Amino acid sequence: MDTEISVQEQSPLELDLNEITRKILFLDKWRGIFRLGTNNTNPQNHDGNHTCAEETGDGSGMLRPKGQGQLPSSSFCSLPKLPTISSELSGFPISPAMATMLQRSLFGNTVDVLGRDWRRAHFKFHRPFSDLAFALQVEKGGAQSIQMAVQGSIIKHLLFSRERKDCNLHSLCNLSQREQEKALAAVLADVLWTAGAAEKAVVCFVTRDINSTPILDYSSNNFLERLQLFEFSEKEAAEKFIYDHLQCFQGERSHGVILFLYSLVFSRTFERLQKDLDVTTTHLLQSRAGSILCRQAVINMVLTGRASPNVFNGDEKGRSGETLHGVLTRSDVGYLQWGKDASEGDRLLQVGSMLKTPTFPIWLCNISGNYSILFCTNRQLLSDWKMERVFDLHFYSGQPSQKKPVQLTIDTHSHHWEGEHREDKHGSGRRFSPVEMAVRTKWREATVNWNGTIPFF
Repeated sequence: MDTEISVQEQSPLELDLNEITRKILFLDKWRGIFRLGTNNTNPQNHDGNHTCAEETGDGSGMLRPKGQGQLPSSSFCSLPKLPTISSELSGFPISPAMATMLQRSLFGNTVDVLGRDWRRAHFKFHRPFSDLAFALQVEKGGAQSIQMAVQGSIIKHLLFSRERKDCNLHSLCNLSQREQEKALAAVLADVLWTAGAAEKAVVCFVTRDINSTPILDYSSNNFLERLQLFEFSEKEAAEKFIYDHLQCFQGERSHGVILFLYSLVFSRTFERLQKDLDVTTTHLLQSRAGSILCRQAVINMVLTGRASPNVFNGDEKGRSGETLHGVLTRSDVGYLQWGKDASEGDRLLQVGSMLKTPTFPIWLCNISGNYSILFCTNRQLLSDWKMERVFDLHFYSGQPSQKKPVQLTIDTHSHHWEGEHREDKHGSGRRFSPVEMAVRTKWREATVNWNGTIPFF
């Protein structure tokens, strides 16, 4: 079922049932609110103030439905504490059938829900004009893989997509808050547009009103029934819409990564997802040791627009003769992996050249299920073999302890007879760090100089 199904296409009988359902949900809505209130009868934020969201008419930047004037200013209290938008905007509500399909695409069932680590995850930058101004703040959890995959695209945009000549590390650190926000909006829109096969992008936001028959308990997923879908046939329009409502992706308690994941699925469409996946992956998320982790298909959908379940090039035949789907096109941001990944049943994945050799010298690294970024500010790195002899890569782990990028010097021109001598400089029996091993999956037998930084991660 596709997101292009609209309320207008429903039969009169379905509309009558929906109207009855809405009236019932009006009572359920208040019942849910009072249920939430049993734990905290006076919902407040950490400062002791009531959590309220405020819309402004002219200054909100909200897009208005065609043929309508500006909406009047109003204040409202949001329960639960989610940044919401007006239900009067020109979107359409999620239907019960679409909500069910969404759940099945993510979990393979309608029972599982995303936990606290997912609900807390959003897209928040480090301080402007700082050593990590270009970088998102990331915490451990299942949403980390999506945040870091988006991080790779943010670096690509800031270094190589803007009309600037100073493509260097200083330009990444010299970012204002407005530049951060514009970059995030551009990247999110571009990822959704690519997932939509350059035909459309669908953005999911939460409205104040419940739109759909509840399929899950309020206490576990109280915003699914309030989703509003906004479809765009032009990437620029989607980017403007996201920028005008960026708080819904980057605000505290916004569920920003969850909303982006939903938007990604609806942009891709359920029909395309079914064609992308194969017997190795029937749904996008995997439950492991009490956590919900992203399968490789989600990562590939962010990187390439297609939910390929595997990382090898093209399609291959499985042991039983079934077709297994890999990556069909060269990605803009690459992918390297070292170690086993719990989200794939501890399979050791062999990454193909489509992901190892991307268009831009930026790689998302999966090191035993932990995600980081390697990037080079010289775009010629992958187009001129002479550049690959000795070069620098910058490393961002996403860990809170890292305060600035680490510069690694990669030497791929060392000789075999020099290898033992090179390792002796670091002491006998030295073991390579996981980051170095990930680098070696791309540049075999390369040596890595951490330039005074103690190897970590």
